[in-house]
Amino acid sequence: MKKLSAIVLAMCLMTACSGGDAAPGPSSGEPMSGESLSSQTSSGAEEEETPSGQPGQQVGNIYLYGELHGVKAIYDRELELWKDHYEKEQTRHLFLELPYYTAQYLNLWMESEDDQILEELYGDWDQTASHVEDYKTFFKGIKEECPETIFHGTDVGHQYSTTGQRYLDWLTQNGQEDSENYRLASENIEQGKQFYEAGDLVYREEKMVENFKREIAGVDGESVMGIYGGAHLGGTVSGTDIPAMASQLKELYGDKVSGEDLTMVGKEDMEPLETTVIKIGGKEYPASYFGEEDLTGMIQDIASRRFWRLEEAYEDFADAEKNGDMLPCNNYPMAVEEGQVFMIVYKKTDGEELTLFYRSDGNEWNGMLTTEGILVEEEVFR
Repeated sequence: MKKLSAIVLAMCLMTACSGGDAAPGPSSGEPMSGESLSSQTSSGAEEEETPSGQPGQQVGNIYLYGELHGVKAIYDRELELWKDHYEKEQTRHLFLELPYYTAQYLNLWMESEDDQILEELYGDWDQTASHVEDYKTFFKGIKEECPETIFHGTDVGHQYSTTGQRYLDWLTQNGQEDSENYRLASENIEQGKQFYEAGDLVYREEKMVENFKREIAGVDGESVMGIYGGAHLGGTVSGTDIPAMASQLKELYGDKVSGEDLTMVGKEDMEPLETTVIKIGGKEYPASYFGEEDLTGMIQDIASRRFWRLEEAYEDFADAEKNGDMLPCNNYPMAVEEGQVFMIVYKKTDGEELTLFYRSDGNEWNGMLTTEGILVEEEVFR
């Protein structure tokens, strides 16, 4: 495989500076934390404040949590957090990085006697980071332990031809084709179509904020909890200086917004899925493989990325020239330590693969521990 050209590296830096759903992407913006965004405030709306930009609108506290999709330890922690808000603060509204109609289906499932709806949604999530049994277990835990939960979906219309169309059909069959639900679901489908046709990440972030504002206006000042991919909770939209969703919400709602970065939960215990040997520049290195992350629709032109840690390699690459790319450690599915070397293979939507190498020197970028891209002359895979 040939050495990556300067043009390819520039493309990666330009298009992947803040990831999306599955995780923050290359050169990701800083994820939100309780300390960096705001301190936690007491539950409930305050009569004297209307920080929503909507005259007279009362807003409760907004607790946001940033995740990596598909990670059991994170789902377990999120369930604990939701139970805590649900039981101690009587919070009932859970905002999710899902389309409007998907959340409405989940609300129907909460009232049903079986899991048919959940299984249908799970099937629709095939080929995405959400297609893991642990995600279903997360929802089942909510239904069992927090049965009064009301879901709110604020993302653009993913799975619009499956989940979206099926929801419209259900509304029609139940005589609700003229309802507000039908109108909002139809708008959400159009959002999804526009996003996937143009691949416009700024458009998606704007719609996520717009949809969030609509849903928060409908909860009558009650506090809410939200779960979103870490990249939406800090930094900027990929390749732009447009603030990510949480920063925009902070501008709208002020100290009502607080949150916590959960992207590192469980990483310390992450074991490689397999081990192999990778030959680089004529030398063989043991390599630990940590899986593939779905980035479809989250980073422009990128479908997924696969992670390897090259063992016993740091000395050989300690003097390798840096290319200027920064990949904060919270992007990795496993814990990162100083003195390590990583190989990440990005698969583009056209099928082409880009192989990048990163070194962990213990440095920081924007207040975060980060790995730094290095130039490697040639790589041959075994």
